[in-house]
Amino acid sequence: MIVKSLELLDYRNYNQLNMQFHSGTNILYGENAQGKTNILEAIYLCGTTKSHRGSKDRELIRFGQEEAHIRIVLEKNKILHRIDLHLKKSKNKGVAIDGVPIKRQGELFGMLNLVFFSPEDLYIIKNGPGERRRFLDLELCQLDKVYLHYLANYNKTLAQRNNLLKQIGNNRNLLDTLYIWDTKLLEYGIKIIEARQEFIHRLNALVGDIHKRLTGGKEELVLQYEPNIDKDKFEDKLKKSIDRDIALKMTNVGPHRDDMSFLLGTTDIRKYGSQGQQRTSALSLKLAEIELVKTVIKQNPILLLDDVLSELDRSRQTHLLDGIGDIQTIITCTGLEEFISNRYQFDKIFHVVEGTVTGEN
Repeated sequence: MIVKSLELLDYRNYNQLNMQFHSGTNILYGENAQGKTNILEAIYLCGTTKSHRGSKDRELIRFGQEEAHIRIVLEKNKILHRIDLHLKKSKNKGVAIDGVPIKRQGELFGMLNLVFFSPEDLYIIKNGPGERRRFLDLELCQLDKVYLHYLANYNKTLAQRNNLLKQIGNNRNLLDTLYIWDTKLLEYGIKIIEARQEFIHRLNALVGDIHKRLTGGKEELVLQYEPNIDKDKFEDKLKKSIDRDIALKMTNVGPHRDDMSFLLGTTDIRKYGSQGQQRTSALSLKLAEIELVKTVIKQNPILLLDDVLSELDRSRQTHLLDGIGDIQTIITCTGLEEFISNRYQFDKIFHVVEGTVTGEN
């Protein structure tokens, strides 16, 4: 899988842009706030329909404009495909694959498989559980469209149940209708729990050896799924939580409160790990993610590295770059000194200055 080209029109700080990428390592360098990350964000949007920053569509459109366009040409299984995104300030985005509009944005998932690694990912371990759930959901949605279906319906049902809980506080007669949403919440929630459990099990089969290599055999990392509720007890706990849910006007039981832990022996490094241990574990997690995607889709994903090398010491940089030699990689950085001094291989260079991109030899 290779991104061949990217076109932007009125996107973020880009008036118009047309880039051709190499199938190997592509470097975008320039000072901060010039538009390097915007390019990675646009590619990520074409694979997931979402900004990795959580930005809304209207925030992606260039100041003073009403619409923005993104087009990617990719090669998959030796066949060229085109993905077009049409962003609008006042309407939902339009998405087309090979010129044919799609009815549901979820149809795009799996078309372009991406692994995004940014400095924020280095803090996934010490940040709150919401960050870890987001990691699980974004990767599972790319790999499994059925999971995307369950997650979307679970979130919709959760919102409707929470709305009903607020109404019940003023009208107890509505309590009899709660079972309708409970039934759906259980149906979708159990599927989510099962999928997350299997995903973490598969990651565990990879992350241990990767982490051992990164630490010279000194540490062994184990990921542990921490479901808010066991799937077999979900229904019973949901019933017992009704009074609390009504009082708080929100659902307090379910996979929307899940977490995952990172263990070195018996030490939970979310709480007790050093910054170095947390960063190394986050790197191990991303490298395991790459290997798992390869296994599932039977081809290489595209790797987007957003200024992450500056956050890693030389040893971790080497492990990361040595492990991605056969993957198309697009890297942002402020300068080329690290690559040149360490003799890292790169195939194409782009200089980014105030929304203008210039290719260099």
